[in-house]
Amino acid sequence: MGHEQADILIADDERSIRWVLRETLAADGHRVHEAKTGAEALAQLGTGNIDLALLDIRMPEMNGLDVVTKAQEQGCSATLIVMTAQTTMTNAVEAMKRGAYDYVTKPFDLDVVRMLVQRALENRQLSTQVDDLRGELRKKYEIGVEIVGRSPAMQDIYKLLGRVAKSDATVLIQGESGTGKELIAKAVHYHSPRWKGPFVAINCSAIPRELLESELFGYERGAFTGAAERRAGKFEQAAGGTLFLDEIGDMPLELQSKLLRVLQEREFQRVGGRENLQADMRVVAATNQALAEAVRTGKFREDLFFRLNVVPIDVPPLRERLGDIPELIRYFIEKINRDLGTEKTGIAPDAEAVLVAYPWPGNVRELENALVRAAVVAPERTLMKSDFTLSEARPAPSPCGESLTATVRARTDSQFEALGERDPVDLYANLLEEFERPLLEVTLERTGGNQVRAAQILGINRNTLRKKLLTLGLNARPQRP
Repeated sequence: MGHEQADILIADDERSIRWVLRETLAADGHRVHEAKTGAEALAQLGTGNIDLALLDIRMPEMNGLDVVTKAQEQGCSATLIVMTAQTTMTNAVEAMKRGAYDYVTKPFDLDVVRMLVQRALENRQLSTQVDDLRGELRKKYEIGVEIVGRSPAMQDIYKLLGRVAKSDATVLIQGESGTGKELIAKAVHYHSPRWKGPFVAINCSAIPRELLESELFGYERGAFTGAAERRAGKFEQAAGGTLFLDEIGDMPLELQSKLLRVLQEREFQRVGGRENLQADMRVVAATNQALAEAVRTGKFREDLFFRLNVVPIDVPPLRERLGDIPELIRYFIEKINRDLGTEKTGIAPDAEAVLVAYPWPGNVRELENALVRAAVVAPERTLMKSDFTLSEARPAPSPCGESLTATVRARTDSQFEALGERDPVDLYANLLEEFERPLLEVTLERTGGNQVRAAQILGINRNTLRKKLLTLGLNARPQRP
């Protein structure tokens, strides 16, 4: 692994973490320094002798995020990487906003840490400043927006939010209905310099096309029948803040051209007016349609698409991040208790298993509605499997024509039927291997045999991946062309 030698600071109050990282990075030829508290870390960063620092969030005297902030305020030129065991949206976004280069989650793969350090040092050689990854600390405030999920796909979204928040760049959020696109739009707004301004939302598919223009642009008195007085539109209402254009793909073509002019010229006129008004707002748009396909078929203007698609954010459907469901369940139960005054303590394991296996065609919104309904009708404080009614919904089809759940059930039934009155032996291990083998094989094929990347995609530790490959007798050597 080629890299420059550097002075690296490891700041963590756990001695074992410092020791493991020190031995790993020293073996790569780096000069390693240590700090047990946030104050010690800040003092060493203040010397100007540190090239890169790995900072734990939870430390005595001063946490890692505050160290990042104070180091930036003092003009520290070191590259800062945050270490955290709490991969929430708040930590991820806040770390990137405050100027961290990146963050790693515990428990971490040492090879991943080494690669991250190498990449950071290479970027440091190319540029002494990473302005696009640094932000100023603003006053603390309660934004009331929390996106739940720790899957790799959601972590990438949090990281992107932290990087784009400080700019005024237009954002296009694409994803299925119910995936939480408006929550992400609010997160963009409340983590931006415009957070004190209004967040104004309009659903372009919910308003008749003949009224949508006046809703967006406003109108002058007498502009049309019924216009008895001047009225400000959404562009004016969002001044100094953010305008969220939901379901932008349903906007009529004639209005698309007018929106394009607003984005290009940053000015507009009310309906029936002649005065040019300044469009002082950030635009965030969202759609559940594939806009690129809509452009190809002539249903959406190509020039407007490019204007909106400056920073694209693709939100995965819930069926592609089923590992987030247990955390979402806990979050929604707490929310339901607050909002409805219920006193539900949790969910039974078999009920949670049903929710995790369900494909959720309505995504996070459907999951929340299912939990609300169950909390209202459940006689016990714990939500049971019988409190949920999901069977009438068809599961999402798999590429081979049937759901994975149906496939597992069929393979399990065949095991019982093959033995007649005898019970199967090692059923769990046998079926797990049957489904785990192709999963690992396909992932390794897609990554060209790169185990580090494969482990990241699978969401498991690299050592765990190695053991599984050895157990299954799979060839883990990199594929060469």
